Amino acid sequence: MSGGTMRIGADVGGTFTDVVLETDAGMFSTKVLTTYDAPERGILDGVATVVAEAGADLADLDTFIHGTTLATNALISRTGARTALVTTSGFRDTIEMRTESRFEQYDLNLVLPAPLIERRDRHVLAERISVDGRVLRPFDEAEARALVAHLADRPDDEAYEAVAIGFIHSYVDGTHERRFRDLLLERLPDVAVSISSEVSPQMREFERFNTVCANAYVQPLMASYLRELDEQLQARGARCPVYLIHSGGGLMSVDSAVRFPVRLVESGPAGGAIFAADIAARHGLDAVLSYDMGGTTAKICLIEDHTPSTAKTFEVARTHRFTKGSGMPISIPVIEMIEIGAGGGSIAGVDVLGQIRVGPLSAGSEPGPASYGLGGIRPTVTDADLVLGRLSADTFGAPGIDLSDEAARAALSSDVAGVLDLDADEAAAGVAEVVDENMANAARVHAVENGTDVAKYTMIAFGGGAPLHAGRLCDKLDVDELLVPPGASVGSAIGFLRAPFAYEALRSHHVSAEEFDAETVNRLLSDMTAEATSFVTAALAAGDDAGEPPVLETERCAFMRYAGQGWEIPVRLEGGPFDHLGGELLANRFEKAYEEFFGRAIAGLAVEAIGWSVRVSTRRPEVERVARLEAAREVAIQRTRPVHDAGTDSVVEAAVVEREALSPGDRVGGPAVIVEPQTTTWVSSNRQAVVQADGCLLITRSDAEGSSR
Repeated sequence: MSGGTMRIGADVGGTFTDVVLETDAGMFSTKVLTTYDAPERGILDGVATVVAEAGADLADLDTFIHGTTLATNALISRTGARTALVTTSGFRDTIEMRTESRFEQYDLNLVLPAPLIERRDRHVLAERISVDGRVLRPFDEAEARALVAHLADRPDDEAYEAVAIGFIHSYVDGTHERRFRDLLLERLPDVAVSISSEVSPQMREFERFNTVCANAYVQPLMASYLRELDEQLQARGARCPVYLIHSGGGLMSVDSAVRFPVRLVESGPAGGAIFAADIAARHGLDAVLSYDMGGTTAKICLIEDHTPSTAKTFEVARTHRFTKGSGMPISIPVIEMIEIGAGGGSIAGVDVLGQIRVGPLSAGSEPGPASYGLGGIRPTVTDADLVLGRLSADTFGAPGIDLSDEAARAALSSDVAGVLDLDADEAAAGVAEVVDENMANAARVHAVENGTDVAKYTMIAFGGGAPLHAGRLCDKLDVDELLVPPGASVGSAIGFLRAPFAYEALRSHHVSAEEFDAETVNRLLSDMTAEATSFVTAALAAGDDAGEPPVLETERCAFMRYAGQGWEIPVRLEGGPFDHLGGELLANRFEKAYEEFFGRAIAGLAVEAIGWSVRVSTRRPEVERVARLEAAREVAIQRTRPVHDAGTDSVVEAAVVEREALSPGDRVGGPAVIVEPQTTTWVSSNRQAVVQADGCLLITRSDAEGSSR
């Protein structure tokens, strides 16, 4: 193949690695098991498969875009580098004390998440900068050099691979952090060093310290992995640049990713949100609930006006019923979503109270679900789906895997059915119902945190497991409409190919609306714009594109509150530099935004801005709208198979339909399984599917009264 455009998106998940090749001739995709010991090996195997299928040559590849859960997994499993934290004297225990708030107020046995870095590895320096940038205690060179010597003179088996530096109020002035980094690198040039004034220059020391610790913790691992992947691609003939998708939904270069790997923590899920937003734009849907279920986790994201919701802080690995505050806070720009351990590989069992529990532990790709026949013996959601009839061995799309119903039943009988005096089918139904309820609860929590009702949303389901469970999830959430796009199984990887080049700069800087300093704010925003633009242009330059330079768009935002409040709301900034009326303008925009959030503004209170953001991105191309199609004809049913329908709690004879044989306007009434390579869509008895012009399956209620929840 020669001429045209060739782009690859590769998403490394906890169970599968998804690879998509997009060419002028069409799209080619594959799923391969993730290779934990060397994730790049699975990527390269998948790349070789799609390139061969397309009859292409790797040398013709224009762009390679990658997203990975490697950083996330390292944080959750605590398998990163041996890391030290150096902080201001008196703040050694900040990451352990957290904010001193209790996410469960009345739980006397509450256990807080353990800090990422143990106390023995936390060190202090007697320096101090005030909140307004004044030096209260000067940086002591002698004390700093002594601490450097202490960090360096450790036994080989206790040597630090990374050091995080977080001084109090360094977001105002990072001079002390930069000086200690220089001294440290003089003595330890091979140690990865992260400073909070660069990684996350924001107020709230717990979140900032935790973020710089996380960045340092995963930096050696990510640097080694990304360099190895780049070298391996080049060795196989690729000459294109490699880009990473970051948590905010934009693309960044390998060099930027190596400096700030913490920005990759939600890279894979961000691709899924972009994929869903693109589908929403094509179908003119202003309120969408994206549902991404893979082999290890499930992710839910709210998308309004074709744009995923965003935040400047999120939590990794919530440990207590999805409750806010029970996870590890990371202070970076991120597409906001909730993520739980509920994937196809999530392990099921029975707790001491005799209740079925599913996740968060996953069988992953090694050893995998029992039905894979790769050594796994614990029952998983995939095993339950197979026993329930939703999956079949002859349509499972992962290469080299022949699903074993016998192995799935044996695992369910051993760990669930035998404990509860059930048969394997009843155990499978229980496992499926528990995982569906877990996801529904997570969606409800996420909706409440965002002050909305998901019942008014349209769900877009993707990932290998989502089409199997989305219908039941819609019933539980009272959602009427569900879309399953083409390529749903590899949706996140497709989303990578739709992502813009983008970077968001964040800063904390207190400004009162009454005492507004226009010159200082303008200078701050100008510096942030230059920073964000430099990251985007550096990434674009790596592509060496001789075509027309892309148009860059800039979005500015202030994070504001009434004086005395504990948190802020985002206020979009339009127009050019501020003048002497800037304070009044900001206050008016804040009160309007506050009223939209909470229903009313509060008269007589002072208004202040605490933080600022500037996002620079390439302009997204306009999408072609897809007109909704109603059912034009019924699909003739050629064969059926028994499937358990959770809505009626009974086994029904379901139609088996090949998705590739369907045409726009075709209607498939439930109960039915619509099979395709890499995934299966379950249409329950109370729903119907109509094929849309772009190949999406629009699944809606077919009964008059709706479903039971």
